[in-house]
Amino acid sequence: MQFGIFTVGDIAPDPATGRAPTEHERITRMVETALKAEEAGLDVYATGEHHNPPFVTSSPTTLLGYIAARTSTILLSTSTTLITTNDPVKIAEDYAMLQHLAGGRLDLMMGRGNTGPVYPWFGKDIHDGISLAVENYALLRRLWREDVVDWQGRFRTPLQSFTSTPRPLDGVPPFVWHGSIRSPEIAEQAAYYGDGFFHNNIFWPKEHTRRMIDLYRTRFEHYGHGPADQAIVGLGGQVFIRRRSQDAITEFRPFFDHSPVYGNGPSLEETMRQTPLSVGSPQEVIDRTLRFREDFGDYQRQLFNVDGMGLPHKAVLEQIDFLGEEVVPVLRKEFAAIRPAHIPDAPTHESLKAAR
Repeated sequence: MQFGIFTVGDIAPDPATGRAPTEHERITRMVETALKAEEAGLDVYATGEHHNPPFVTSSPTTLLGYIAARTSTILLSTSTTLITTNDPVKIAEDYAMLQHLAGGRLDLMMGRGNTGPVYPWFGKDIHDGISLAVENYALLRRLWREDVVDWQGRFRTPLQSFTSTPRPLDGVPPFVWHGSIRSPEIAEQAAYYGDGFFHNNIFWPKEHTRRMIDLYRTRFEHYGHGPADQAIVGLGGQVFIRRRSQDAITEFRPFFDHSPVYGNGPSLEETMRQTPLSVGSPQEVIDRTLRFREDFGDYQRQLFNVDGMGLPHKAVLEQIDFLGEEVVPVLRKEFAAIRPAHIPDAPTHESLKAAR
């Protein structure tokens, strides 16, 4: 299994001081977080994509390209690449370039995002969201797999004898995950192509997440990519860890209560019961994460959110230390012990290159 962290790149004030980081501070700290993740032995660092305040993640390839130059082992990914509002030609070119610069340490997650106004900002209609995701990804796959492409569709100008450059490293396109919280059409899309399906289940009860993953697995097998339990699944989660669980809850509560996502809703305790949010000791986080397999079956990637919501940078780095030193080593051992031999690993550039 792969274990890592992801960020959405939000800017929020610390409720204790009222001060929010500047954009420069937030971007710099995201880089430091990625470097710390590699140092701690984590496998993946992923960033989202947003084009509006309070987020700073408008250019994932720029951020990841810089991180690639500062790291040597960690796999770089996106927790959302907006397949709906980005031109698939630019996605093909930008991420192939990044794949070369990172030496193959790259995959990406397609998604539609959760900001409705982004569609008209980029000349699109939100009512076309699913259709855009389907058509744009179909074109992206061809651009990476065919040297010369002739193409015509609904949402961009036609292409005639077009070659996307640079070509994918070693002739192997980056592995793609399709991320969705609520759209069965996206689970269907992932299954159709035999790609990965990532359910960022931070805010959702396990019953909903199970339905989406079961749909993906069933359709993965239907399309002839292998047995349902060999489908490539990733999960999200959010953690805040302290040595004592009560200390973790006490420290995290003000950030939860002031969060624009969590605040003014169910209590911290109720949210922890109903969603994968895990606030507590290292052992409590281990136990909660191990239950994901019971709920959703064997899976290949687990990403945790550890920053944002105004959390001090020192606390964020401490979360990565807890993950690297105490949580992930146990999870690796426990998951490996119960993992059937026929369950595939998460694809990497090297494994895809060898298979090809």
